[in-house]
Amino acid sequence: MTMMPSAMTSATQKLFSSLDPKRAAELCKELLAKAGVEVNGDRPWDIQVHDERLWTRVMRDGTLGLGESYVEGWWDAPALDQFVDKAMRVKLGDNLRDNWMILPHVLRAKIMNLQSITRSTESVHRHYDIGNDLYEAMLDKRLLYTCAYYGNGAKTLEEAQDAKLELVCQKVGLRPGMRVLDLGCGWGGFASYAAEKHGVEVVAYTVAQEQVKFARERYAHLPVEFRLEDYRNATGTFDAVVSIGLMEHVGWKNYRSYMELADRCLAPNGVAFIHTIGGNKPRPHLDPWFDKYIFPNAVLPTLAQLVTAMEGIFIPEDVHNIGADYDPTLMAWWERFDAAWPKLRAHYGESFHRMWKFYLLASAGTFRARGQQLFQIVMTRPGTPPPAPCR
Repeated sequence: MTMMPSAMTSATQKLFSSLDPKRAAELCKELLAKAGVEVNGDRPWDIQVHDERLWTRVMRDGTLGLGESYVEGWWDAPALDQFVDKAMRVKLGDNLRDNWMILPHVLRAKIMNLQSITRSTESVHRHYDIGNDLYEAMLDKRLLYTCAYYGNGAKTLEEAQDAKLELVCQKVGLRPGMRVLDLGCGWGGFASYAAEKHGVEVVAYTVAQEQVKFARERYAHLPVEFRLEDYRNATGTFDAVVSIGLMEHVGWKNYRSYMELADRCLAPNGVAFIHTIGGNKPRPHLDPWFDKYIFPNAVLPTLAQLVTAMEGIFIPEDVHNIGADYDPTLMAWWERFDAAWPKLRAHYGESFHRMWKFYLLASAGTFRARGQQLFQIVMTRPGTPPPAPCR
């Protein structure tokens, strides 16, 4: 089994290394034309090519090569988010992604549990512990690193993030004196809001050291306990079990065990809640570029996968897709990050700026094209009275 990927990778590399550069350019430009993108054109979504090696690299390495070549300065687009939006609408990424070069990547995800406790801890450190100065510059005052909610007329990122938190609190029916379990708590944004605004006690889990340090210092005055532990170690009984932005790191092999954990920790008549990015179709792995440089070992669940995982345990009481709101959320993060870059440059280096720009703007374009969703799911056990509808 271990030799097959190597053999296929070798064969594929030989195939694409012999691809005529002129033909590679023709194939890529044909794909771009379908998206309405012109090479060296003058529209915001047109790409400017600075290195003609781009075409063979993209044909060989797919979306991984597209992202890496952008970071290395081989091409640009005045409005990268608009380019990705147009490319996604004609499924250009599928044409680049589904080649033999990523077969080892796919097999690795299928054979191994890439979201084991050890691997999950390492993956979190690589992204969430890179520096609080970055996230304080980019995010809102509570450092919420998940989709905001603009559906109630919010105009600013702060307003939209507060609206998201209040929406979650209303959906799970928080009341003073309740105990809440927050799985994957980040910098404590939801836990602090729930304690401050709704008078609840919260036990919150994360494996990111910088997040725990920040949250313990800022929210020491609140009835919130921040634990530097994997969510799978959670114990106790709670009136609500909430995860906001965790499920992307749980992994498709662990969805059922997540539901079982939530069930174990939930009091009678309690409510469980998930807020997660969702894919349009099941994939055992993230896009190769995002997996390598941004969210290692992450994977996006589909709604069907989550509903299947909760069968016999939970009833999906409400499913709310706010994925369209991730576009303005990401654009706000990009504007704040770019504005703060002169102060961040010395710490992170120039290539980081292009990498983070590609991450944020490509993600915005993907959500704008509806290539990914954001699901909020309210769950109860059979026999539990349904919670009051809330939107």
